[in-house]
Amino acid sequence: MNASPSPSVPPAGSAGPDVLRTLLERPIPAVMGVLNVTPDSFSDGGEFIAPELALARARAMIEAGVDIIDIGAESTRPYTGARPVTAADELARLKPVLSGVVALGVPVSIDSMKAEVVAFALDQGAAIANDVWGLQRDTGMAQLIAARGVPVIIMHNRDSVDPAIDIVADIKAFFQRSLDIATKAGIARQKIVLDPGIGFGKTAEQSMTALARLREFDMFGLPILVGASRKRFIASVSPSEPKERLAGSIAAHLIAAQRGAKIIRTHDIAETLQALRVANAIESKQ
Repeated sequence: MNASPSPSVPPAGSAGPDVLRTLLERPIPAVMGVLNVTPDSFSDGGEFIAPELALARARAMIEAGVDIIDIGAESTRPYTGARPVTAADELARLKPVLSGVVALGVPVSIDSMKAEVVAFALDQGAAIANDVWGLQRDTGMAQLIAARGVPVIIMHNRDSVDPAIDIVADIKAFFQRSLDIATKAGIARQKIVLDPGIGFGKTAEQSMTALARLREFDMFGLPILVGASRKRFIASVSPSEPKERLAGSIAAHLIAAQRGAKIIRTHDIAETLQALRVANAIESKQ
């Protein structure tokens, strides 16, 4: 993590063309808050599917200090049980709430693997695309991102878990394929964030290995996002249900920040932000 806070850093809340650069200039990692308008997400499925509850949750996240609100309308839960939905289903869930969340003034990212859904969200004012299949699932995604000129989060994913593979090598190869797609589509390099996809297509051991070896992804010269919040690998170390994994989530995110992560994606905004601020304050005294 960087040293002491700088009062010259612009506040979050701008969804302009430099939104990503502004967030990455902050002295601690930017905090991305999870807002699932889904019935089946692994931790909070169904809790915020009603528009008024989703808006209330977004306001609470802003009050807690969130830098980005990541809204998703299809569960991409990293284990079994997620039910694929159509673009029409996603749009039906997003339409009653998305513009209201955008109007709150904090940058919004759209968590979707479908170009049609991302296009709608960008039309409504979303500022960032978050593709959990790293431009490799929907063939129209890269062209859309390039045409709109918005930042994109490229996340590593796998259709199945293979305990025998070197997961870090697999992530690197995946990122390279995604970056080749991005280059061919004309996506500006400075608009890209990489996410190793903790929990997605990985064993618990592989998720922890990806976190432990996070610095190896510096080879790409791009900012890294880590979302370890409430993931199942925590329970492999300390048996727990998703909402009982706050301490484990914070431990993972502090390690990620120490290893250079620039964005932390979490369900627990205030607690995560406090931990990052205290860790940064301690480190600045060295």
